[in-house]
This record gives sequence, structure tokens and C-alpha cells, in this order.
Amino acid sequence: MSTDIEKFIGITHHFSDGLYAKESFIPKGNFGVQHKHEYAHLSILAKGRVIVGVENTETEYTAPACIEIKAGLHHSVTAIEDSVWFCIHATDEKDPEKVDQLVIMKE
Repeated sequence: MSTDIEKFIGITHHFSDGLYAKESFIPKGNFGVQHKHEYAHLSILAKGRVIVGVENTETEYTAPACIEIKAGLHHSVTAIEDSVWFCIHATDEKDPEKVDQLVIMKE
């Protein structure tokens, strides 16, 4: 399995007033690097099947699913099959180059 976020095929940024949604296509067998946020947020599995790892717990989800990610917990997503995953964040930032720096908690 790949741990390289560059393996994601197609990151699309969606912005609205006070909201940001990061849409990621995650090919089967790939996963996102673990990270955490200072606040809880929602993630939406729009297509596919994934395992969401939160700290020491893994939960399998099949689309469609809406998942709350609690504040301050390391989490990652592993695609069991090709999947489309959205992370939803409350922010006024609309620059795709800067938004991750604001929503991802620094270690």
C-alpha cells in the first residue's frame, strides 16, 4: 500500500462562505497520511469502501457515509476499493495553496 499523498488522483477544492470541502479520489490500496485537527469536522465517503483509522481504532465504511472526526485525534483513510472522500472544514480561507496549513494541526 502506498503512503504517498501524491498518489491521490484528483484533488478538487470546493469553497463557499465559511466552508471548505477537499474532495479526494483515493485509488484502491492507497491511504492518506495521518494528521489531526484542532476541532471536530465531518468527512463524507461519497463512493467506495474505506477503513478509517482514528488513533488505535479502525472502522470500515461503505459509501454513502458521513463520519465525524473528533478534535485532536490522529486519523487516516485507507481505500479498500477506489473511493471518493470529502473532508469538510469551517474556514474563510479560499486559497488551495494555504488551506491545509490552516486546517491541519501542527505537531
